[in-house]
This record gives sequence, C-alpha cells and structure tokens, in this order.
Amino acid sequence: MGNALRFLYGHCCKPTAAGDSDSLGPHGVSAETVGVSALARDLFHFDITSQIPEGLGQHVVSSKKAQANWYRKLLDAWKEAKPPPKTPEEASRLVIQTLKRHQKADVEGLLAFYGLPLPHSLVEVTAGVPGSLPHGVKFELQTLPVDVKAIPDGDTISVYVSATDPRESSCVPGDVQTAAVQRSQARAARNYDRADALHKKIIDAGYRMINVQNGEILARKYRIRLRGIDAPESSMPYGKEAKAELVKIVQGKCLRVFVYDEDRYGRCVGDIYCNGMFVQELMLKKGYAWHYTAYDQRPELAKWEKEARAKRIGLWASSNPVKPWEWRKEKREGR
Repeated sequence: MGNALRFLYGHCCKPTAAGDSDSLGPHGVSAETVGVSALARDLFHFDITSQIPEGLGQHVVSSKKAQANWYRKLLDAWKEAKPPPKTPEEASRLVIQTLKRHQKADVEGLLAFYGLPLPHSLVEVTAGVPGSLPHGVKFELQTLPVDVKAIPDGDTISVYVSATDPRESSCVPGDVQTAAVQRSQARAARNYDRADALHKKIIDAGYRMINVQNGEILARKYRIRLRGIDAPESSMPYGKEAKAELVKIVQGKCLRVFVYDEDRYGRCVGDIYCNGMFVQELMLKKGYAWHYTAYDQRPELAKWEKEARAKRIGLWASSNPVKPWEWRKEKREGR
C-alpha cells in the first residue's frame, strides 16, 4: 500500500460529525473532500480486497471485469504520482490520463461517481516551467508549502523560503539567528512567554519559525504580486471567488517563483509555478483575473483572457465586470 494512499485514507476519510450530515457526499464524507478522499478510500480497499465499489455499475457501461482493470491502473498511477492528487482537479486529471484509451462514457461516468470535474470543465494548461531562467528574471524562489492565511486576494501571496536555502543562508541577520536559537532554548525550558517574545522579534524582521515534519525551521517571508494579471479586490464582485480559486491552486503546495521586479508596496513581482503549472494561466483561463496590460504585454496572457471571455466563465459571466484598476482609482478619488 503506497504512503500517499495511506495518508489520504487516514486524513481525508475520517468520519464526519453527526451534525454535519447534511453536507455529506454519496460516500459519507464532507462535500469538500468527497471526490479525492472517496477515490483514495476505494483504491485502498481495492488494493486489499480486489473489490470495486458498490453502485459504480450504475454510472458506467463496461463490465465489472473491465472496472477492476481500471482500478488496477488507477492504483498504480496514484502510487507513482509525485506529488499524489490532493484536489478534485488533480484527481480528475489522473483518472483522465490513466484511462484515456477507454470509452469516454466510462471515464465520465467514473468521474461523475466521485463528483470529480468532467473533462470539458478542466482548464488545459499549456505553459510549463521554463527549462532555464527567462530573460529579465532577477532571482528564483523555491518556497515552503503555502498557508491559506497567506493569500489575501486573487493576485497576491505571501510565501516563505527556508533560511537554509543557499541564496538565503548567507544573508540571515545575526540577531535573527540568535533569536531563533534562543527561542528553541526557551521552548525546551517551557518558557513560552519568552519564546513568543523572541518569535515576535523574528517576525518583525521579516522571518518566521515554520513547523515542518521534524520540528521547526527558520524561513524568510516574501510577498509576491502575480506578474501580468489583476484580480478583483476582495470587496469587489468576484473578489471572494478569485481568492478562493487561488487558494485552491496553491494551498499547501511548494511554489517556484521567478522574480522580475519589486512594486511600490515592496512586493516581489513574479511568475508563479505550482506542480509544473503556470498559476497566472490558470487564473486567466478560469476567468478570475484580467490581463494587466498596463504593466505586461505578453500576448499569451491576452489570449488566455480572451478564451475565458468567449466562454463567459468566472467574472466574465457578468456583462460588464468592473476593472480592478478603475475600482481602485474611484476609491482613491472618493467616488
């Protein structure tokens, strides 16, 4: 049994509290996790028993023998996936790729059984991570997993980079290093008030102690403004949806960030890649951002926005969505 499946079975398939029964999906888990966790659970059971789930035959046309063959293939693909699927879209892509030679009705029926996105609703990503640093990049960041609290809206993310990173290790201020050591000593002595005071000093200097599997590490904070796009502000129409989409893409993931510039607010302006996918492409194609032409003239960004407009998805479902830069200008002028 692969570790990825064990993790998902243990952490995603926990029983839901009785008071949450109204939000249960068809497999008895919360609506937010029904797709990925139910598929992980059924693969776990198939690996042990070779039994396919009850009720699947109502959604597909092939025989039970064929269905068992699908689960063997999916089990192998899931174990080999690095990282394993965590979101409904990632799980859906794995199913589609693994069963691409099978009947369309069967693939769509299997996805529908788990409540996973159907092929036509998935965004096709075309821009992969560049093989070398693109022209104009000042430096690259490889981040720790992104915390949901670090995403204020649809075009800004706060990320942390380990102080052991070669680029960071030589420039950590001495007082921050000292405070990190003293904080560890204070925690070991259970002097939590002093530990908290030392952590505040570390945070004020632009760093933070981050929990990892084997304890804590010192990390430097960077605020990233996604280059070339402008998403609705949080209080604008579609602002909450844009933020939710960005959260769905990057939460809990390690990112690669190519930094090109710094804006007037001290944020790094950069291109962000998550699991090999270009985040700006996803935000534009899903209709949760504008191409910010005042600062970026890349034709591919204009093309991706045009595609979303034509499909009338995301904010383009509105006949005349307000542009964020115009909304901010009106706010500044008190209108």
